[in-house]
Amino acid sequence: MLPTTERVNALTHLYRGELGRMTAYRLRLDTTTNWALGTTAAMITFALSHTELPHSIFGLAVLLNVLFLWLEASRFRTYEGIRRRVRLLEEGFFAPILGGREQHGWELALANSLDDFRFPLTQLQAMSVRLRRSYLWLIACVYVGWYVKLTRDGDVISAAALGPIPGIVVIPLAIIPFVGFFTLTFRYNFPEEG
Repeated sequence: MLPTTERVNALTHLYRGELGRMTAYRLRLDTTTNWALGTTAAMITFALSHTELPHSIFGLAVLLNVLFLWLEASRFRTYEGIRRRVRLLEEGFFAPILGGREQHGWELALANSLDDFRFPLTQLQAMSVRLRRSYLWLIACVYVGWYVKLTRDGDVISAAALGPIPGIVVIPLAIIPFVGFFTLTFRYNFPEEG
């Protein structure tokens, strides 16, 4: 074990480093969300302002949102692991110094996290959190835009046709992914969302 002064110094520098990493990952999450929001708004606006464009462009908007969701969920998994390290340091090291109650086992948990970093959530759990936070709403906006585009021609079912595929087939096939996203959104309970 390191002497007290060296130990305090090392833990303080570790805290600053982990806090910096946590902030960087938080900014990465915000950047990905901004990309998704900007892309969704641009595609909906573009598709609705050009009547000659087919309604299938909304499928591309959903696909881009899914790609951004996957990327953001991957980033969120790392962010959550780092956030938990920061909390271990705050609760176990700084709280007792400031008069809080003594925490036990935090040093071992922190050492294990530093020695062998493991994601605290699965990719699906992270996707569920990010869907709940923003992506379900973005994807719902794409579907609303798609519906508005279809209603401009009067008959939604005939307007939903894609080439030889009739609208009565296209609409249920297009709604299935949204039902999947909706289900995944509320599938996992993650009380410490960040």
